[in-house]
Amino acid sequence: MTFQTIPSRIDPSSELFATNTGAYQALVATLRDRQQIAIDGGDGRQKSIDRHHARGKVMARDRIDLVTDDNTPFLEFSTLAAWGQYNDEAPGAGIVTGIGVVHGVPWVFIANDATIKGGSLLPVSIKKHVRAQDIAAENGLGVIYLVDSGGAFLPLQDEIFPDRDHFGGSFHRQARMSARGLPQLSVVLGGCTAGGAYVPALSDEVIMVEGIGRIFLGGPPIVKAALGEIIDPDDLGGAVKHTRVSGVSDNIVSTEHEAYARLREICATTNRRKVDHDGGWLERTEVEPPVYPATDIYGIINDDSRIPFDATEIIARLVDGSRFATFKPEWGTSIITGFARIHGYLVGIIANNGIIFSEAALKATHFIELCEQRRIPLLFLQNTTGYMVGDDAEASGIAKHGAKMVAAVANATVPKYTVLIGGSYGAGNYGMCGRGFDPRFLFAWPNSRIATMAADTAETVLVDIRRAGLKADETSEEQIAEIARTIREQYETQSDPYYATSRLWDDGLIDPIHTRDILGLCLSLAARQDEPAAGPGIVYRM
Repeated sequence: MTFQTIPSRIDPSSELFATNTGAYQALVATLRDRQQIAIDGGDGRQKSIDRHHARGKVMARDRIDLVTDDNTPFLEFSTLAAWGQYNDEAPGAGIVTGIGVVHGVPWVFIANDATIKGGSLLPVSIKKHVRAQDIAAENGLGVIYLVDSGGAFLPLQDEIFPDRDHFGGSFHRQARMSARGLPQLSVVLGGCTAGGAYVPALSDEVIMVEGIGRIFLGGPPIVKAALGEIIDPDDLGGAVKHTRVSGVSDNIVSTEHEAYARLREICATTNRRKVDHDGGWLERTEVEPPVYPATDIYGIINDDSRIPFDATEIIARLVDGSRFATFKPEWGTSIITGFARIHGYLVGIIANNGIIFSEAALKATHFIELCEQRRIPLLFLQNTTGYMVGDDAEASGIAKHGAKMVAAVANATVPKYTVLIGGSYGAGNYGMCGRGFDPRFLFAWPNSRIATMAADTAETVLVDIRRAGLKADETSEEQIAEIARTIREQYETQSDPYYATSRLWDDGLIDPIHTRDILGLCLSLAARQDEPAAGPGIVYRM
């Protein structure tokens, strides 16, 4: 590679670096603790786990381990979904999703966790399920459903059943993927009731485990209420009934372990491209590790979020050989653009160095068009308070130039990936390919923040608005102070990264030191596909 190595200006021996490192290590420790709580389920879940094991069942993540190839990575999505919601009684939203490798082929896994509310699906569970299917569809992956669910959580049926991305949307996606030739495979390990019965019914091949797997549109209580008929669950919809009588299931097995051996056999017959497939559209060169250690990132990001950091230093710790070919380095410097390789794959990188000015927006727009023209994937590293405001900014045409950047992002057809490495505020979130602009993957660091504006800015703006609407002679300074406190508290809470990841505004909070490998895996998924069709293009450069 002929790109130049980035010269780092960071002093790892400085006191500031040590302070920042200590503060960030605390953030990472909190992340790991909370992820472990989501996996273990906290103190109140042990009885459910014990009952699960007593039935001879395997936990959801262990089920995935039994299917995937030995010593291969599993990229789990949204481990902290539902964090702080539903009285913290639904860790991980009761569902495990992610990408694993079977016989060298990547698959999306969707596994219900029956130890959480019996596997019932909450609104955020459906959102997580649907998001995993969208990832599968865009990256050309088959889906493996490990089904052990009580179906929809009926007390919240109005938030689960009728809308576009509710439970019905998951069936629509499943049918469409199957029609595209993306395999849909199900292993039935528990209940599949009512709408949940359509998960295996819509699958290309189904395995049922005798004694624990059941499929029925109406369970025994509904049958009794509707018909007055009393029937045993296995007689109504067990593995024997559906494999030997109805034909809903294609395979019957005696144990979970036998099911996973059979599933691996089926996966071997699906004729899917492997991760290292040679016929993909992205060239891969020899991989070089970065010159600088990834752990430096802890010391680069300031403990005080109001103090900026140079995104170039972050890039130097993510890309192969710390090599970077900059684009327009002397102009629009609040955005950094250029080319690099990550795990051998060429990417175009757009990274923020703070507020986005008109020149930076135009530079980013030009660069996005180049990557679209050259068919190079885009990586956005977000850390911005948004587009510049004020008289000078408006006179420079910031509204139009920002819109050009937003339009370029919206119309780019190459794979797009986003990492929130700091602030993600206002329209900067859109121009830097936030969730609303459909990046293939969006991950966030535990120092990140996402909101319309920072808490201190919101406090100033909204207090001034409230003041204008209040009668001066009837409003005390104590009341104004209480309004300010309430506004700040709201924005600090709602911009917290755990608030965001709980609601699936990202695909997961990640430790910064894992970012390079995660991006490498994501790029490898694109590399095994055929080249995506180019769009009509928009010329918005200057």
